[in-house]
Amino acid sequence: MPTFVRASGLRGYVDLMRSLGEDPTNLLRRFRISLEQLEDEDALLRLRSVVQLLEESATATQCDDFGLRLSHNQDITVLGQVAVVVQSAATVREALNLIKQYLFIHSPGIRLSINEKSRLVDHAVEASLEIQLERPTAHRQTIDLALADFYQMVVLLNNGSQGILGVALPHKPHAAESIYRQFFGCKVSFEQPIAGLHLERSMLNKRLSSTNHAIREIAEEYLRNRYGTPGDTVSHQVRQLLSRTLGAAHRNKEDVAQMLAIHPRTLQRRLEDEGTSFEVVRDEVRREEMLRYLVETEISLGRVTEILGYSEQSAMTRACSRWFGTSPAALRRSKIKHAKVRRQRG
Repeated sequence: MPTFVRASGLRGYVDLMRSLGEDPTNLLRRFRISLEQLEDEDALLRLRSVVQLLEESATATQCDDFGLRLSHNQDITVLGQVAVVVQSAATVREALNLIKQYLFIHSPGIRLSINEKSRLVDHAVEASLEIQLERPTAHRQTIDLALADFYQMVVLLNNGSQGILGVALPHKPHAAESIYRQFFGCKVSFEQPIAGLHLERSMLNKRLSSTNHAIREIAEEYLRNRYGTPGDTVSHQVRQLLSRTLGAAHRNKEDVAQMLAIHPRTLQRRLEDEGTSFEVVRDEVRREEMLRYLVETEISLGRVTEILGYSEQSAMTRACSRWFGTSPAALRRSKIKHAKVRRQRG
């Protein structure tokens, strides 16, 4: 089933393309997005089409920081009615939890997670963003855009960037690293397991100047009545756990069941009720992560084998051949060659 995103996520796209000397209509037509849809920010676009549009737009304009530039045209209002609820929260932490709770309204394929223990910065909290697609594809520009938008939201809620201690990105940048450091104003770490902001714990307790309990109650009631409350499926919980623990010990059904505090047979039964299995979900996660590590990073094949939880590199090679019709090394070479050719075009 296709995953959608509100057209507000492309706010400023047409103007940015034209400012870079490109006519946006051809690419929009290619990915079946109309100018009329972009004018209606509540229109639903296929997330995969938006992801591919941003990648191809960066190539066509030879603008490697396309996602970052597009975020300059956006702010918290891209969330629509959700922004009203978020800005009415009492504290920064409460606001982030509200974004996490209602982000599915903007797109069910974009997920925010709050981890009380940062993987990069001691005594910090990690707020991570994931883009989940029905089929894996390169999406570095979408990650850049989503994280840049989220950064700007946190700066607004916090009334400044103080307390943002670090930024993590899951890919190797095509643009100069200095561009990222200048944009975020702090240390940026690349080729990390997941994209996210690393926040000073005390910052989350800061009270918002825009807090309004009455407005929040009215706005939340509107959202609940119109959109309901999403419930995480067991398969989604398994997917999240596997994504976070690839390369660690927790890779088999028994370990994941223990983390969910249920019996392995119960886990398998619930997954079957959802029309899937532990093995299928694990394969989906591995396939998505394999493509990302091979295409968007330069991490060695041996290390990628370890991260994905394969006992030996030959097992990863067989899986890569099954999914993508080629070896890991050939897939990486072809993507690098293709990217260079397109960058040199024109």
